[in-house]
Parts: sequence; C-alpha cells; structure tokens
Amino acid sequence: MSPPDLLFSQGFGTRRICAGLVQQGLVKIDTGSGLQLVDEDLDITPLEGMSYEVQGVLWQFHTKAYILLNKPAGTECSHKPSVWPSVYSLLPAPLRQRPAKTGLQGVQAVGRLDQDTTGILLLSDDGQFIHRMSSPKHHVPKLYELTTSDALDDKVCQKLLAGVVLNDDPQPVKAAACEQVGTHQLHLTLTEGKYHQVKRMLGAVGHKVVGLHRSRIGGLVLPADVLPGQWRWLGQGDLSALA
Repeated sequence: MSPPDLLFSQGFGTRRICAGLVQQGLVKIDTGSGLQLVDEDLDITPLEGMSYEVQGVLWQFHTKAYILLNKPAGTECSHKPSVWPSVYSLLPAPLRQRPAKTGLQGVQAVGRLDQDTTGILLLSDDGQFIHRMSSPKHHVPKLYELTTSDALDDKVCQKLLAGVVLNDDPQPVKAAACEQVGTHQLHLTLTEGKYHQVKRMLGAVGHKVVGLHRSRIGGLVLPADVLPGQWRWLGQGDLSALA
C-alpha cells in the first residue's frame, strides 16, 4: 500500500488530496524505526495501530474504526439534524470521511440517543458490528441513569421489571434490571432499543423523565476521563467488554 492509499483508507480525502499531503512533506509514517517522512511510491504493509502523522497530528492506523463518544445534551444522532447540532460535528474530518464501499461514508452511530440524552454512544464503519450491537436478538444490556420530575413510588421497579405495555405494541416491555437510587432517580437496564423506550416506559407507570444518561453498554462503562463532547478509539479490551 502506498502512503496516499493509506491516507485515503483512513479518511484524509481523495487520493489526489492524499498524494498532495505526501508530496508537500506533511506526512510521516512509522515503518519500524520511528516516524519518518515518506514519498508516495513507498510500499507499506500497514499494521493495526501503526503510528503516522499528518500535518503535525499523530494518528494510528485502523482497518475498521470503533469509536466511543460521550454524547452531550443538545446534539442529534443524525447527518441531517433538524434543530440541534449533529454528533458527527464533534468528530474530526477523517472519521467522517472514511471511505465506504456501500452506504454513507465515515463512521455511523450504533443506534440513536435523543437530543437531550447524554452518555455513551458507539460509532463505527464496520457494518457487521453495527448490526450486531443494534439487533434486539443479541440482547446487549444498556444501563440508563434517569431522573424524574416527580417522586417515584416504591413499586416503580417492580412494575418495570414485570413489564409495561407501550402504545405501539401489545407485547409488554420489561426492564432487565432496575434500582431506585433516590427519590427521583432510577438506574434502568434495557436489552432492547425501541423509540424513546425509557421515557415511554416511565410514562406508562406515571412518571416523566427529565434527565437521561446512558452510562454503560454491555460491560463497557463510560470512562470518567472522556468528557461530554469528547471521543476515543475503542481498544480490543473495550470490544471484548461489548461482546
């Protein structure tokens, strides 16, 4: 693989733009002896995690992108947001521009969070990973920390664990786990991802959700050092925690 092809695969623009970056001496690649300037004819066998530098910014090579974003309130999980800024605007251009053989280019959100919901959001350009994490058949548990406008009754967890009926499906929807942690606070674990599910489940038992934060997916907990609006790559240990 040539340096321009490597950059193209990682989302740094068209092949012509990537070739220009190399020709202008703006690219360094670690081919085994530290970061070195390269020419466009060099043949590289990229290894997962290999370091390279573009315009002074250090990157790592990833065949597929797996990203964790701490979604802030007031953002939409859409490429064409209606009112609020898109979560994709929080990511650097290379992540948004990674080439795709089919569908949209760049990383895509695994499911959606409402504009006022905060917390852990996964993004990837691996279609199989997105499908596996999104499919209700795989029952990936997700932990939500929620606050209600009024005080919770002492049987709310019992009702949510037993199952409630939402207005678009006669089948009861059950929480996988529920813990009341305050007069107005619950920790709720779900294995499905229906539209506005947490808010609708609480509405079905007579409570309005005014604060909602997703803190865990599978065994992956939102890292304390990833602040709202920040992102990081997922390592192999993180991916194993999601399995």
